[in-house]
Amino acid sequence: RMFHDDELEESEKFYVGQPRVLLLIYALYNTLVARSEMVCYFVIILNHMISASMITLVLPILIFLWAMLSVPRPSKRFWMTAIVYTEVAIVIKYFFQFGFFPWNKHVDYTKDKPYHPPNIIGIEKKEGYVHYDLVQLLALFFHRSILKCHGLWDEDEKGDSSSNKEDTDDELSLTGGRRDSSASLKSVNLAASVESIHVHFPEQQTAIRRKSSSSISQLSHRSSFSSHRSKREQILDTFKNINHTSLYFLQCKLCVIKSHCGLCCFRTLQVYVPIRQFFYNLIHPDYSAVTDVYVLMFLADTVDFIIIVFGFWAFGKHSAAADITSSLSEDQVPEAFLVMVLIQFGTMVVDRALYLKKTVMGKVIFQVILVFGIHFWMFFILPGVTERKFSQNTVAQLWYFVKCVYFGLSAYQIRCGYPTRVLGNFLTKSYNYVNLFLFQGFRLVPFLTELRAVMDWVWTDTTLSLSSWICVEDIYAHIFILKCWRESEKRYPQPRGQKKKKVVKYGMGGMIIVLLICIVWFPLLFMSLIKSVAGITNKPLDVSITITLGGYQPIFTMSAQQNQLKSLDPNEFNEFLRSYRGNTAALQFLEGYAREDITRADLEGNSNSLWTISPPSRKKMIQGLLDFEADFTLVISWTIQRTLEEVYPYYIKAPSDSLAKPIKQLLKGCRWENITVSLVKNTSEEWWVLNQLGKRQKTPHESLELFIFSDKVSPPSLGFLAGYGIMGLYASVVLVIGKFVREFFSGISHSIMFEELPNVDRILKLCTDIFLVRETGELELEEDLYAKLIFLYRSPETMIKWTREK
Repeated sequence: RMFHDDELEESEKFYVGQPRVLLLIYALYNTLVARSEMVCYFVIILNHMISASMITLVLPILIFLWAMLSVPRPSKRFWMTAIVYTEVAIVIKYFFQFGFFPWNKHVDYTKDKPYHPPNIIGIEKKEGYVHYDLVQLLALFFHRSILKCHGLWDEDEKGDSSSNKEDTDDELSLTGGRRDSSASLKSVNLAASVESIHVHFPEQQTAIRRKSSSSISQLSHRSSFSSHRSKREQILDTFKNINHTSLYFLQCKLCVIKSHCGLCCFRTLQVYVPIRQFFYNLIHPDYSAVTDVYVLMFLADTVDFIIIVFGFWAFGKHSAAADITSSLSEDQVPEAFLVMVLIQFGTMVVDRALYLKKTVMGKVIFQVILVFGIHFWMFFILPGVTERKFSQNTVAQLWYFVKCVYFGLSAYQIRCGYPTRVLGNFLTKSYNYVNLFLFQGFRLVPFLTELRAVMDWVWTDTTLSLSSWICVEDIYAHIFILKCWRESEKRYPQPRGQKKKKVVKYGMGGMIIVLLICIVWFPLLFMSLIKSVAGITNKPLDVSITITLGGYQPIFTMSAQQNQLKSLDPNEFNEFLRSYRGNTAALQFLEGYAREDITRADLEGNSNSLWTISPPSRKKMIQGLLDFEADFTLVISWTIQRTLEEVYPYYIKAPSDSLAKPIKQLLKGCRWENITVSLVKNTSEEWWVLNQLGKRQKTPHESLELFIFSDKVSPPSLGFLAGYGIMGLYASVVLVIGKFVREFFSGISHSIMFEELPNVDRILKLCTDIFLVRETGELELEEDLYAKLIFLYRSPETMIKWTREK
């Protein structure tokens, strides 16, 4: 070997021979070192999520609008700004921890108020106020040490040293190559008059600085030759050698000084010019490392969308709601949910439009607006809406973290530039089972395929009409699916004359059989299991009885509440079951109830209301009771005969609806219980007293005993589905699914000429050619290829020739 070192070879052998755990630790450390920049970003964002104050808000905004947009990497100025700012923040937080400040005397009262000024600023007194800031400072110094080890920390200063900063006014630094974050006007020192102007122009790129010394000496010679000219002529020569943007800014600055606008305007210009030059270089790069991370940005937005749907209550004022399904089942759309969904969906649509138009300027403007808007809303508006601090809102913190991932991906997309060609769906790049099932799942999402097709047609230059565009998209999707199946057949070929393997038959066929059986019997299984397995016990809160003789004034009203409603203990429940040992119908009924579903109500025998009846009605009622040949009704929530024998429903079933019914299976011989009714008279008042004869709980005083069997109810989140009932589920679920299944099994014969294509490569290439010429702007060729595709599908003979095996 050309290069050989025994020590290095021994070191390699020693490293390979280490335990796997130690090797894993080495690998994790190397990953940490390689991504120390991302570690700093993560710690800064985490610190802001937990602190949620104006002090910690500055660095996250600088990350998304400065550091991540810098090419090729953040400059030393950013890291020094982050380090110094973190140190200053630590000192400020420490200073305001002293107890003599007025707001620190009532910390327990103001710590949870989101709009308390110290809480907003971040100077409130609390335990561990500086822990995350110290971790952030440690991460920044760690990254600084990594940059120094690789010689990247003083890179900017080395570039500055290549040009003499003490040059005369007419010595220039030519601009060229791709400008990074340091390619801006470093300083413009303007005195009170034009004669005392000293200008430092944009720095050179490293590659441009490596010019020969001869060219530099020629420039210096030209400068010395022109030293006798006036200052104004030197300035005019300077303007001729700089780019138009710098010329514009210098002219503006000269006008400022000539018009004596003052030092304030000059300082503002000093801040504005580098920022504008930074974004100008970002939008107009001389080269571009094209990349495409739109899919990852879309996934991040999708995750945020899911977080909003399942945690919408975290973005509203009242956070006691269980989930979105319970609110929607009551035909209520929460305002917080609606606003968040519309905003999130709107940003996804705008992002798609920018991606299709490939406009970096629009993406930069959208990034700036979104970064400031999201941070202002999350940390200043949302705490007032939810009436709690952002640091106490876990769902909002999770949403913000995913949005930060989106911001990072957007910054990376801006820095590298949009791709020049956007061809097809990202799921159609490979032809395997994973892409096949993901693509078909993508097409099953309601309105997603249609919305994507229409948006692509709106924001893409094309000569096709909307119907023609959708036709091409549908053909491409169909051909891609066929291509995946043909590739799978090539990877797993089936020899001729060989029967299908049992693994395939029982795997695919068995799965379809189980699926169809589950669909058919889904309502019965669902309604059976929803209450027995996931059901919630629904005990009664009030049991009332009212007895009316005929149509006269009620003679008895009584209710049982709280302590009068008792559950059975295990011994009483077992004794209750043994009493019906020989009754099959009763045991079958009791099979569906547990001990906690049964409630015993003890009602006082004395009516809780006086019997107020007029004398004529009282006399008429007595006559009706004495006439045994006439019918006389006794109403106890239902109509019965006038006799008082076998009239009392000892056992009541309380279903999920409001109608309670007696349980005939538990009434011995289907005979109801007997009660006695007596009228008690006082000097001027009278009332009725009822007593049950066959009570299980023997009591010396007059009373009524009632057993209530409460049906379990479905959980609130599934109530909207269980409310349809068995027949409703069959009509709305099984029949609808059965219709689609029937179409799949019965419509095959009509699509044979489009499904049974042995080789679809030529058709697939024709579709991709349409996409390609559209992206290159060859719109006439797009029309020709589209006409060719339509003719191919109109001609079965041509289709057969095109799809033959090569």
